[in-house]
Amino acid sequence: MSSEKPNAGTTPSYPERVNIRGALVYPFTSADQLIDFADERKGILVAVNAHKLLDANEKTLPIINNNIAYCDGAGAVAAAKIKGAERAVKLAGCEMWLHIIRRFHDSKTFYIVGAKPAVHEATVKKLREEFPGIRILGHRDGYIKTPEEREALLKDVAEKRPDVVFVAMGSPAQELLMSEMLERHRAIYQGLGGSFDVYTGNVPRAPKWMAEHKLEFLYRLIRQPKRIKHDIDYLRFVWWYITKNF
Repeated sequence: MSSEKPNAGTTPSYPERVNIRGALVYPFTSADQLIDFADERKGILVAVNAHKLLDANEKTLPIINNNIAYCDGAGAVAAAKIKGAERAVKLAGCEMWLHIIRRFHDSKTFYIVGAKPAVHEATVKKLREEFPGIRILGHRDGYIKTPEEREALLKDVAEKRPDVVFVAMGSPAQELLMSEMLERHRAIYQGLGGSFDVYTGNVPRAPKWMAEHKLEFLYRLIRQPKRIKHDIDYLRFVWWYITKNF
């Protein structure tokens, strides 16, 4: 059973959302499809993985359901396929933002928020080197310490009206901030967590073969043993998958 529903005329066809224990997720079939959808509708892209599905609650579900949630992890893809979205694919958030930049770096404007000051500056510098001519209308690190600093950021985004805004602060802080931004200015927004650290080389990604075999969580655990309490939840997700209790 396919989750896609053709639209009339020449309007692009997008997949309908699937309900995974209360979380409404778009099972996009490619990065380009997600980008087309976001460009047409505008809004906040929310990466959904097994951990977010397991921890979904009355605070986080509205963030997922009121925005453009997509499958960021293999677990989310597996759950979407159980719900009938056979063509759903994993779209890693730490790669997705770069797909957006490659697609629009010469036609749209950007605003960059997040990470520690040194990582933030390195990110902006690398973007300008890798994408000559990219128009970054404004940027600042993720350490917003006072209500006045937050208001100044919101005002700056609303005044400069960038087409795309990236916020790397971790969930749910980044989604809450982007929600405030969206109220004042419609654009494509994406939360990036620690993606700037990956982009600048401060945090290495899993080897390609591990990613292809869905073992990125194991790579992170080996590098950061303290993640054991976080990653042990994947056993619960495996049980969900085996019992198809979605």
